[in-house]
This record gives sequence, C-alpha cells and structure tokens, in this order.
Amino acid sequence: MLVYLRVFRESFSFAINALRNNKLRTFLSLLGVTVGIFSIIGVLAAVDSLDRYIKDNLSGLDKNTMYLTKFSFGPTDVPRWKRDNFPQTEHDDFDFVRRNVPDIEAAAYIIFGGNETIRYQAETVSGVGVDAVSNEIYEIEDFKVEQGRFYGEAESESGAPVIVLGHTIAENLFGNSNPLGKKVRVYGRKLSVIGVLKKFGTSIFDSPDEKAFVPANFVRRFKNGGVNGLPGAIIIKPDSDVEISSFEQVLKQKFRAFRGLKADEDDNFFVNKISGFVSAVEGVISGMNLIGWIISGFSLLVGGFGIANIMFVSVKERTNLIGIQKSLGAKNRFILFQFLFEAVVLAVVGGLVGLFLVWIIALIMSNFTGDFKFVLSFGNMFLGFMLSTIIGLIAGVIPAISASKLDPVEAIRTGM
Repeated sequence: MLVYLRVFRESFSFAINALRNNKLRTFLSLLGVTVGIFSIIGVLAAVDSLDRYIKDNLSGLDKNTMYLTKFSFGPTDVPRWKRDNFPQTEHDDFDFVRRNVPDIEAAAYIIFGGNETIRYQAETVSGVGVDAVSNEIYEIEDFKVEQGRFYGEAESESGAPVIVLGHTIAENLFGNSNPLGKKVRVYGRKLSVIGVLKKFGTSIFDSPDEKAFVPANFVRRFKNGGVNGLPGAIIIKPDSDVEISSFEQVLKQKFRAFRGLKADEDDNFFVNKISGFVSAVEGVISGMNLIGWIISGFSLLVGGFGIANIMFVSVKERTNLIGIQKSLGAKNRFILFQFLFEAVVLAVVGGLVGLFLVWIIALIMSNFTGDFKFVLSFGNMFLGFMLSTIIGLIAGVIPAISASKLDPVEAIRTGM
C-alpha cells in the first residue's frame, strides 16, 4: 500500500512540475475545459434558478384551481375557426355552476380586463391591469388586504362603484397618505377606494402589486362581451378532498347540459387546470435543460480534445525523459500515472475556474434581478467537479498508456 501511495505522490509531483514548465500550453488547455464547465454549470444553474423561482411563485396557488372559459391555456386539437365560434362565458354560466356543481369550495367570475388608466386628482397611473371579478376571488387567490377590506358579496352582486388597489398602484397614486375613502377615476367613472393589498412581490403572472380589482357586475353595466372585447371566465376551486378527475367530469357533464349540447356534439368550452400549466412549465424547463446539455456538451468535448492533444504533444516532447526514467527502473504504472495525473489536474483546475466564474456571475446577476436569484447549488458544483475529472481521465488515458508502453532504448534513441 505504501508503495502505491509513493507512486501516486511522485507521479503527481512530476505532473505538477510539467505543468509549471509549460505555462502557456497549460493556460490554453485550461481555457478549453473552463469554457466547457462554465457553459454546462452556467446553464444548469440558470435553469435551476428559474425552476425554483417559478415554483416559489406557484407555491401559493391551489394547483387544482380551474378556469372554465372559451380559451385553451395550452395546445389543443380544436381548430382555431371552431374556437373562435365558441360562446363567451357569461355571468349566467357562473350562476349555474356555483349553484349546481357540487364539491366547489369557491367560484368567482372574472372579466378579463385590458390595461386602464387610474387617476386621482393630478396623479395618473397608466397601463394598470384592472380585474373585474366577483368577491369570491379573495378566497381563491394568494393575496391579502393590508389596509381597509376587499369588497363583499352585497357590493359584488350590486356592482357597487368600489375598487381595491395593489400596493404599488396605491403608492404611486397616494404616496404616504391614506387612500381609503378617496375617489379615483377608472373607465371614465368615479370609484371609492375601500382597500389596499399587502405587498406581494414579483410574479411570473401579473403581480397583484400592479393591479386593481373592481366588482365584475360594475363593469357589466357598461361593457358588453368583456372589457376591450375579451370574454370572461369562471374560476373554480374544488374542495380539497375531492377527486379532481371525477370533479372535472361532473363539471363538464352539467355544463354541457346547461348549454344544451347533444351527446354527439363537442364541448364548446375549455376547462383549464393550473396543474396542467405547471406541468407545461416543467416540460419547458426540462427541454431547456436538455438543450443546455447538448450545446454545452460540445464545448466540453472541445476542451477534452484540447487536453488530449496537449498530452500527446507532451509525450512526444518527453520521450527521451521517459526512456531515461524507465532505464533507471521506473515501472509502466509510474509513467502511466504521471501523465494521467497531468491530464486530470489540467481538467480539474479548468473546471474549478469555470465554477468560480459561474459563482461570480451569479452573485453579480442576483444584484440586478430583484426577487429572482441565481443559485449555484452544491449539487451543480459537485457535478462540475466530477465532469472535469472524468474529462481529464478520458482525455489523458490514451496518451498515458502510449507513454507507459514506450521501449526505453527506442525512447532514448528517439529523443536524441
């Protein structure tokens, strides 16, 4: 055992000295592996960070929440011309669903709003997403009221001229003053501010901080067919203990009957589940991972070829030295380990430099991206280290074997 440890130590020492004596060649070899490891770990870190950011944003949502509307949130086999002829989801549809479909914890009716301008005296905020939605949305969405209250059932049913502002919108309009009871102008009409939402932060969807909420029935008074031509939807949150596939089947059957569809007729609506959106996002992230591996793999392959090429040159240059070492009693395994260690050290150092660069860039980027944080996990760091080691072994094994099998007499003669 001690003999092998001594062989390892001396082989490692020879490898380090060889790298020191050829600094430029060593640097160029390191560069190839550094770029490869930087590419792979950089892509993995970016995708992992994106995955974590999306899952954090979706964590507050009930993945069983459904949107019943004329639009499909994902790919569909229904042709475009047919979808365009689907009837819009009206408030009467909402009334039927909440009264006749069992196992519903909460259901809300929303009219998809375009961007509106909100004014208070001399202050104006443009491009605000105003959601015209019934009061039940507060039981479904993951936001809380910081000041005042959300509008209740009576205000929602009567279409009262009230509004709840997102945190950022309230700040832009009123600054540090109390917004409750103040009148703002939206849709060319005056509405009373009755609540301000608690700060939510950034989101992959429209953040509630940048939105405002008004009763759907208030908008229905003067907007037919939705706001800016966009239709409505029924947002449904099933009971937590219900079997989702069975619930969806019952929902479709009852809604088909309400719309008078015959057995041989296709659905003229879509039931979009949040869980389906999450699965689609995860599929996109997996695809990004795969593409990143393929592209970065080419960079790493080039780095491996660079190390192999340098090692063959190194064997050629030191042929005379190899012959002298073998004539003095050096074993084949000593020569093998000497060149193998040189290749591995090159690859590992290059990989560590690549990891360091990813870490630095992740720190810099995180300071400019707000709530989105780039994360270099221990798993990715370990993967980068192992990949660089494996590349060094693969790239160095053939030159090392060829060096260990040289005949000492021929090696000395060749060197001379």
